[in-house]
Amino acid sequence: MTIRAVPGRVHVRAPGKINVFLQVGSVQPDGYHDVATAYQAVSAVEEVWATPADGFTVSVTGSMDVSGVPHDDRNLAVRAARLLAHEIGWRGGVHLDVVKGVPVAGGMGGGSADAAATLVACDALWGAGLGSHDLQELGSRLGADVPFSLMGGTAVGTGRGDVLSPALARGRFDWVIVTDEQGLSTPDVYRALDAHRNRHAVDIAPPRRRPEVATDVLHALRAGDAGMLAESAQNDLQAATLALRPDLTRVLDEGERAGALVGLVSGSGPTLAFLASDAEAAIELQVLMSAAGHRALHVHGPVPGARIID
Repeated sequence: MTIRAVPGRVHVRAPGKINVFLQVGSVQPDGYHDVATAYQAVSAVEEVWATPADGFTVSVTGSMDVSGVPHDDRNLAVRAARLLAHEIGWRGGVHLDVVKGVPVAGGMGGGSADAAATLVACDALWGAGLGSHDLQELGSRLGADVPFSLMGGTAVGTGRGDVLSPALARGRFDWVIVTDEQGLSTPDVYRALDAHRNRHAVDIAPPRRRPEVATDVLHALRAGDAGMLAESAQNDLQAATLALRPDLTRVLDEGERAGALVGLVSGSGPTLAFLASDAEAAIELQVLMSAAGHRALHVHGPVPGARIID
């Protein structure tokens, strides 16, 4: 591969996501679960600046508490830079300045957005010229949500969530995100889901071996109909998340009483996503939830995937 001249600094923006639908299959022999999800990229974004350096370093700032974000090789952005360098035979390093706008450990894919932004930034910084397919393949090695943050828009994810098919979504969907400083471990939530299913095996239908996104969700996205989407939205992890954090049930009830069409746990939580009928309704909902003492953010989707900012 030919490595072209290195620019001085590259700035990339990548979106967080909301799972507007998430069906979780049965646990596999390797301990993982296949899923079927409908992703929507939203306007809560991560900003990454990549600068040439001898080693691989990262600084992290943001409008939220970022004290728990690692600065070593546990950081997904650092791992993404190292992976790309190894892939193309790059012998230098990079310093990454990350500004977080997606809740930390909140089920919205903030770390995955950092990794996606880093892949795009380092590809440009080092002149590698990899195409989107190659970057998505690298992203899938880092985590199931990374390929979607590269793609953006709206998509169906299957397998571990990293096998993507673009989905048509018309218009704009407005959401109010309510964040929580106490993060949740995704593996803990999946373990709680398995335990919940075992306890209630005689009461609930067994999970699908091959989960799939409901056609009503795809119709709602295609029509740009928030009301229809509210009726068909689903998250199989929600019961497990609420079992670990029963206090979130009260917040979901508050949001729906305040006018949300539906409230969902975002991914594995603890962030909650409330769908509003339009932008005006979302602003009103944000004001009400903020007045009730919650940290509420109005976002919209779909938005583009990771891209270079001039």
